[in-house]
Amino acid sequence: MDRKKVSIPDLHNKKREGKKITMLTAYDYPVAKLVDDAGIDMILVGDSLGMVVLGYDSTVPVTMDEMIHHSKAVRRATKYAFLVGDMPFMSFQVSEEEAVRNAGRFLKEAGCDAIKLETAEPRVLKATKAIVEAGIPVLGHLGLTPQSATKLGGLKVQGKDAEAAKKIIDSAVQLEEAGCFAVVLECIPDKLAKLVTEKLTVPTIGIGAGADCDGQVLVINDMIGLFERFLPKFVKQYVKLAPQILTAVKQYKEEVESGKFPAQEHMFGMKAEELKKVEK
Repeated sequence: MDRKKVSIPDLHNKKREGKKITMLTAYDYPVAKLVDDAGIDMILVGDSLGMVVLGYDSTVPVTMDEMIHHSKAVRRATKYAFLVGDMPFMSFQVSEEEAVRNAGRFLKEAGCDAIKLETAEPRVLKATKAIVEAGIPVLGHLGLTPQSATKLGGLKVQGKDAEAAKKIIDSAVQLEEAGCFAVVLECIPDKLAKLVTEKLTVPTIGIGAGADCDGQVLVINDMIGLFERFLPKFVKQYVKLAPQILTAVKQYKEEVESGKFPAQEHMFGMKAEELKKVEK
């Protein structure tokens, strides 16, 4: 298949042409290579790595250095997909200058194509504008924003009443006006996501936001059944790898303990005359 590197104009063209955008997270080289080889349009190195890879209880503890480390690994595997690095908690809230500096690290050190910011609070809008003005593309994120889940009352659906829904619509417009090239909509009613999608000229990427968004994103570890702590309602598991891996590891343990592994076909030989010289 003749493929070229995905660009922002490509994503915008897909919205105009009514073609769906595909997006998945990735956190390391081997998985990112598979996602890229599959032809996925966008890869997000999400701060969700804190929970699904690093074992934190939330995304809040994830550091810039951890995000850069994983983003660099994903970049090495990614040839075609548009790569987005997720700005972790407190990497963009302190000041516009620090937000620009941290966003720049994703491009300069990790080779990302863009960064993602959560919410459209006034301070975040200012940071978004500053980052865009610095020449760094920004993906917005509204609805359930995990970094501020405590403020939102936990990991639950947002925008269910008229006042909250209107705020999400207004925030989406503000993010587009601030220069975002697309907006992630997480855990909001599907009808609301449809309204936002129709309102914006830039693409919407849904996660638990229904089928009318311009694209969809899932956490890869959820989708392939590697993360078993909990499974969000909006996730479809296309395979359950965790039980398969557990079975394989248990079989390995049993075969090592019983002496079945390694078998002869897993060993290296040595010429008898050379062995005799050693045994003398």
